Amino acid sequence: MRAAPVSASYAVNLDLTGRPVLVVGGGPVAARKVAGLLRAGAAVTVVAPEAVADLADDPDVRWFQRPYQRGEIASYRLGITATDDPAVNALVASDGEAGGIFVNSADDPANCSFTLPAVARRGDIQLAISTNGRSPGLARWLRRRYERELSGGYDQLLDLLSETRAEARETFGTSEVPGWDDALDADLLGLVRSGRIEEARAMLREALGLTADLSSEVAS
Repeated sequence: MRAAPVSASYAVNLDLTGRPVLVVGGGPVAARKVAGLLRAGAAVTVVAPEAVADLADDPDVRWFQRPYQRGEIASYRLGITATDDPAVNALVASDGEAGGIFVNSADDPANCSFTLPAVARRGDIQLAISTNGRSPGLARWLRRRYERELSGGYDQLLDLLSETRAEARETFGTSEVPGWDDALDADLLGLVRSGRIEEARAMLREALGLTADLSSEVAS
């Protein structure tokens, strides 16, 4: 039977630096969630009667060795449950809803107010892949495919685009000018991959209307 349609989710990147996040559960799944939160700079608290060594011995994690207590998620900005107890998942989700706290429950979409995409990373590039909660397996598979693609020159391309964006903002007062797509469609990435960085820079600047001669600027 086909699953009922779900509304489209609203994708965001959260700045969790220094913000308190609660993880309920202490097993391997919870440990993976915590690792991602710590990479994002979150201040992580784990609540669980038992915890794997990755959590129990991590000095960056505050662990309360006990069950979840009703209402305690109200002290946090975000919550994640990773337990095998549907009643606990439902309680945390209910408390989160009452307190306006977004909650994700691992492999339990009925108790989620947000889902976690699979993320392919290369430096500052993050490619988030979501199936709107319908198939985490497909999302992970697609992530692995695109991680391989991101290994070839995209970080250098990002550096070039970022530098030229700053120049466009200084010149025009905004970087929202036509030409970005034209330059990228003209195989800007191919030039970067072949080491022809200055040629790529000239192509990009021309596409954006930054046509001043670079050598003249350097000389002045």
